[in-house]
Amino acid sequence: MKRTRIPLIALAAVSALALSACAGGTDDAGGDTSAPPVEEVTFEEGTTMAELADAGTITIGTKFDQPLFGLMGPSGTPEGFDVEIGKIIAAQLGISEDNIEWVETVSANREPFIENGQVDIVIATYTINDTRKEVVSFAGPYYMAGQSILVLADNEDIQSEEDLVGQPVCSVTGSTPAENLAELGAEPVLTDTYSNCLEPLRTGAVVAVSTDNVILAGLAAQNEGEFKVVGEPFTDEPYGIGLALDDTDFRMWINDVLEASYEDGTYEAAWNSTAGTILPFVDPPAPDRY
Repeated sequence: MKRTRIPLIALAAVSALALSACAGGTDDAGGDTSAPPVEEVTFEEGTTMAELADAGTITIGTKFDQPLFGLMGPSGTPEGFDVEIGKIIAAQLGISEDNIEWVETVSANREPFIENGQVDIVIATYTINDTRKEVVSFAGPYYMAGQSILVLADNEDIQSEEDLVGQPVCSVTGSTPAENLAELGAEPVLTDTYSNCLEPLRTGAVVAVSTDNVILAGLAAQNEGEFKVVGEPFTDEPYGIGLALDDTDFRMWINDVLEASYEDGTYEAAWNSTAGTILPFVDPPAPDRY
């Protein structure tokens, strides 16, 4: 059976139709929450795409505690930009959002969950790096973030990463930002989720929280008046979609879907309804075709 690879033009046409014709609701911030259209597709037997399409369901790992990107909502399902990217991918497999199983993944368990088959993909503010690529593959990147600093709103002593040297700074176990802090000469204080860094910051047990700027912006927005983001981002953090090691067909197919979403506007619509309520839109990076 010959694999049917969905052309970018076809993907664009389907998604454009959804943007113009689908009646959707709005979230609390007024963003469009229309579901991506579910495509009728066939794939070569034996591929991950075929297996998922035949099953009619996909398991996606994401964060449950990160405003704007992955936050458990009142509906009992996560909400945010990473979640919307997952819906776009599922739709092109012929899977509706009602048939997505969302699994909470924290920084420390993303690779094990992929390796053990507990999830099909991970979309969880997941920085692509060479160490991780030894055990999992990445589609994308689909967004370029940068590590920054969150402090108490009245803190005037910390203005850049140089001010973190020798200071206790909270981050998350197994994360790239935690590694960067150690290399910088800060004293990493590690926990399992970034939301758990906020109380140590309030009490003075740490002087700052450091991770990607988009995550910190969401935490600051969720706790208005308590915290602020300071300084300029001091790293580049390309966010990718984690999947099983060496599943090249699936990785390249997801890259096709991402590029189509850039061209037809579904990516920007997903951004505007989630992270775009706080952060400006930035053109996405081209997926890496390694």
